[in-house]
This record gives sequence, structure tokens and C-alpha cells, in this order.
Amino acid sequence: MKINVRYFAVYREATGVGSEVLDTLASSAADLFSECAQRHHRLQNYSASLVAINDEMAEWDTELREHDEVLFFPPVAGG
Repeated sequence: MKINVRYFAVYREATGVGSEVLDTLASSAADLFSECAQRHHRLQNYSASLVAINDEMAEWDTELREHDEVLFFPPVAGG
């Protein structure tokens, strides 16, 4: 299925792209992130990372559907 993936902050820097459309067999957001990490070796998962699907915050085990837009957010630090 085709999924639009968007990367933010350090994830965008690690992949070198802000977004990409992937043809994937991933069934969940976590599976998709793992697939993206295999494609982009500098991409790494952080325990506090967040994911949104179709502009709504989601759990990593959320099931994906054709043409979903998945947004990956690294942890945010402030001070």
C-alpha cells in the first residue's frame, strides 16, 4: 500500500527529506518506522518519539491503511 511519510526536526535531518511516499507492507506505525530506518541508516528510534496518523496523534501499534499520512516526531527538549 502507498503511505505518505513526513519527518520532523532531527528525523528530517537524518533522512535528508521532509517527506516521501512509500510502497510498503508495514501493518503498523512501528513497522513503518522500522522500514524507514532500514532505508535511512541515520534514522534512529528514541523512546520518547511520537507518531501521528492523518494529523491525529496515534499509538505506535496503530494499524495503517492505504494512503495514510504518517508523521514521525523525535523527542522534544526544552529549557
